[in-house]
Amino acid sequence: MPDVSMDTEANATVYKTLLESTKAIPWKIDWSTMRFAYIGPQIESLLGWSPKSWVSVQDWADRMHPDDRERVVNFCVAQSQAGVDHEADYRALTTDGHYVWIRDVVHVVRKENGEVDALIGFMFDISERKQNEEKLAQLQKELEALSFKDGLTGVANRRMFDTVLETEWAHAQRNQQALSLLILDVDHFKQYNDCYGHLRGDECLQRVARILAASLQRPRDFLARFGGEEFVIVLPETDAIAAQTVAERCLDLVTSAQIPHAESATSPVLTISIGVGTIVPGQDDVPRRFIDQVDNRLYQAKRNGRHCIA
Repeated sequence: MPDVSMDTEANATVYKTLLESTKAIPWKIDWSTMRFAYIGPQIESLLGWSPKSWVSVQDWADRMHPDDRERVVNFCVAQSQAGVDHEADYRALTTDGHYVWIRDVVHVVRKENGEVDALIGFMFDISERKQNEEKLAQLQKELEALSFKDGLTGVANRRMFDTVLETEWAHAQRNQQALSLLILDVDHFKQYNDCYGHLRGDECLQRVARILAASLQRPRDFLARFGGEEFVIVLPETDAIAAQTVAERCLDLVTSAQIPHAESATSPVLTISIGVGTIVPGQDDVPRRFIDQVDNRLYQAKRNGRHCIA
């Protein structure tokens, strides 16, 4: 008859060899004692801690980043008590004081009566994956920022303006507060481009954007490029008198910059025209109609000779 014990021992050796030749780190914890029954020797090459130093789950918890410890330990204990297989990501401490991102994949072994007998699992080094995720998240954040920024002037773009106006409109409507809007246009900008060239025209718009940004004094005051040579300013909780004051400041600051405009029919220096509107939004009011009203006032300012406020 074949020697079954020898076959079993040989199989165990094969399984152990297979486990210890993988990059994943196998381990087993006895549930009743909360002590490690086994942990693969790969743990030492990854974290520096010898397998013998992994005695109990306390060693596992102590070698976890303090910011991850409570969350991960509570989650794993709860899932294990419920008999649910699970996985958790956390930062594990190395012997030289650094941290490595680990993914622990845990299987709950039950007794015949349903009680938890042991936990077995694998630790995976996911540091490279986490680094890539962080890079992608940062890239996504940068792309989102760019999607709301005007590429030429660096101020917010029309898309961001639509978002901000919707938010401030809802706030003003809910609290029955005044909301003011300024639409500003660079006078005779086509003639400026024709005279000085498009590169100088771009520089001019960039300078105007900086001047207008400097004219705003409160954190929630908002400037965006509305399109072409037009800009828009949203002034939350601002009545008509205060809005007029901001408009006059913008007008004066642009004029004071003394940007030459030889082809202007209005002034030898660059000027702007401004349409101003103020509203306490009612239930039947909509932002689009309000924008149109202010835009019409801008054209009224142009009809009035430009370099003025309507």
